[in-house]
Amino acid sequence: MSKERLPGIPERISGLADLAYNLWWSWHPVARMLFKMIDRIAWKESGHNPVRMLKELPKEDIKSIADSSDYLRHYDIVMSRFRRAVETKICWFSENISAPGCLPIAYFSAEYGLHHSLPFYAGGLGFLAGDYIKECSDLGIPMVAVGFMYPEGYLLQKIRTDGWQEDVAESLDRDAAPIERVVDDKGEQLVVRVPFIEPPVYVGVWKVDIGRIPLYLMDTDIDLNEPWNRTVASQLYISNIEQRLLQEIVLGIGGIAVLNALGIKPSVLHLNEGHPAFALLERAREKIEQGMSFEDAVKKVRSTTVFTTHTPVPAGHDVFPFHLMDKYFSHCYPFLGLDREAFLNLGIHPGEPSSGFNITAFALKMTDYRNAVSRKHGEVSRRMWNILWPDKKEEDIPIDTITNGIHVPTWIEPKIELLFNKYLSEGWLEDHDNPIIWELVDEIPETELWQVHYWLKIKLINYVREQARLRWIENRVNPINIISGGTLLDPSTLTIGFARRFVAYKRADLIFSDMDRLKRLLNNRWRPLQIIFAGKAHPSDDEGKRILQRVVNLAHDPELGGRVAFVENYDERLAQYMVHGVDLWLNNPVPTLEACGTSGMKASLNGVPQLSVLDGWWIEGFNGRNGWAFAGNGDNGDAEAIYSAMEKEIIPLYYKLDESGIPREWVQVMKQAIKSTGPVFSARRMAKEYAVKFYQNALKSA
Repeated sequence: MSKERLPGIPERISGLADLAYNLWWSWHPVARMLFKMIDRIAWKESGHNPVRMLKELPKEDIKSIADSSDYLRHYDIVMSRFRRAVETKICWFSENISAPGCLPIAYFSAEYGLHHSLPFYAGGLGFLAGDYIKECSDLGIPMVAVGFMYPEGYLLQKIRTDGWQEDVAESLDRDAAPIERVVDDKGEQLVVRVPFIEPPVYVGVWKVDIGRIPLYLMDTDIDLNEPWNRTVASQLYISNIEQRLLQEIVLGIGGIAVLNALGIKPSVLHLNEGHPAFALLERAREKIEQGMSFEDAVKKVRSTTVFTTHTPVPAGHDVFPFHLMDKYFSHCYPFLGLDREAFLNLGIHPGEPSSGFNITAFALKMTDYRNAVSRKHGEVSRRMWNILWPDKKEEDIPIDTITNGIHVPTWIEPKIELLFNKYLSEGWLEDHDNPIIWELVDEIPETELWQVHYWLKIKLINYVREQARLRWIENRVNPINIISGGTLLDPSTLTIGFARRFVAYKRADLIFSDMDRLKRLLNNRWRPLQIIFAGKAHPSDDEGKRILQRVVNLAHDPELGGRVAFVENYDERLAQYMVHGVDLWLNNPVPTLEACGTSGMKASLNGVPQLSVLDGWWIEGFNGRNGWAFAGNGDNGDAEAIYSAMEKEIIPLYYKLDESGIPREWVQVMKQAIKSTGPVFSARRMAKEYAVKFYQNALKSA
């Protein structure tokens, strides 16, 4: 298999091909170093994509490294760890939940944030899914994942001189990414027809290996499809309502068909949001085909399905018009043993019966295991969906809570990890959901932690400047966009980071509410402030684009002294630099519109405290010593709270230096941020909760 993947690699190091095509390397620095040691410049120019690098490097360069005894020693150690990680049968799941050999859990999600070489993500939902799959691999949870292979990704962002976001399509070079075609018995790409759609829709199947877990991705851009159906899965979150419905049919029903074609019979289904919910219909139809009644089939499906909702507002749930449901499902009613009214009632919201087929209401009705993604979101969800269980008190509504978490090995900066290796107990990463281990963070000398952090801030600013330089060289952009892109940033200045999707409720421009006050903070000669913004607005979200435009145009303003930067084309790589390198993370959504939020977790893990409204995870995470919080009191009140915290607490504390130039009291806040985040808000804790609360019970019903 190794030789077929990347021919030309010497036999002695042929395992590089298997490693390159398994994203295990993306969360193991020693594995990335294996590629970096071959050619550091090529590694950087490939965008840290080992498949691209190995395909583009001259074969002589690869052959020469196979003669290096130092390289071979490193290679043998890494490959031994890799093989053991992906092949061992003894793991946390087999020891605590179910014996090896149980049928896999099928995880369906519309997006996956895995690595910037695979742009199948738009934002937090995708990164949550990617982190979860990686952690399930680490814990040995038997899982298979299903999603879309969006050939055009989300969007490539270009900022015009007037600050407006342009959405540029950029096709993925599939042959230079860690993704492979699934082939059939004839050696051709596996193509599966999506059941019950006329004219037919076909999907080509691709595979990404994520440690132990295969992720199967569907692609509609194939010759068998009619031209208008080739674009069904070309981009994330299509705005056209009929195309959106068709996309969700393909994701759910087509996803089950793909698993069937692969001979995979999942024991449990886990839906990450409502987009793949039509998979429930297909599972029920299969059981009816086997002889069950509709009622028994639904009971079986419910008892073996987990549904995670991430949406805290009614407007965020997909609702499809009845006439479109008739168009695509009327021929399915007889298969299910239902008439039209009974079928449509599956997705009726009792409070809005004429609005259409509500996909979240459908998923909630068709599953026994349901959860929100933070305690506050759980309260909001139980209140929102109380109407589905009118005989129950709000606190008894059967929507549980499992707070999101982040995959610690992915998001911890390697130099921070080295620091932890030195001062935390041996093997701390293998037991990182144990809070006791994190108490040893106090043993790290303030000087060492600060020096590493300051180095990471310089690394971030150098990266931002280099990106601006490349835009200047390659695209000849207007110099004003080069300046506003961060070329005037100063590593000695207190640096705030704000990076997330630009949508109105996240209030990216809230800190600009009082420009005179902000200018005084930015331009203070002795204690200045600077802010780095990054993020994309959805292509159809003009309001989000206007907010983004305002931020960019303010960054153009000379009166702000070049201390506000907007970095173009936010992706996973820039996210890594920012959560590692800024001094303070700013988060100010309108309460209660943030279901959880994970960017602040990533920053805190790396010693970057957060200033945030008390919403989402921060209600659970804030302890009074690990950052700053404000309660949420409207735009004016929240802006005042931000300015006040900056003026009275944050800026004075940051610039309070000892004789050696170390802000020791600030470093204490950094330590508290690390200690309070590492164990409790990890994907390991989250995945174990899913396994204990849901999977072990659902497996008994399978």
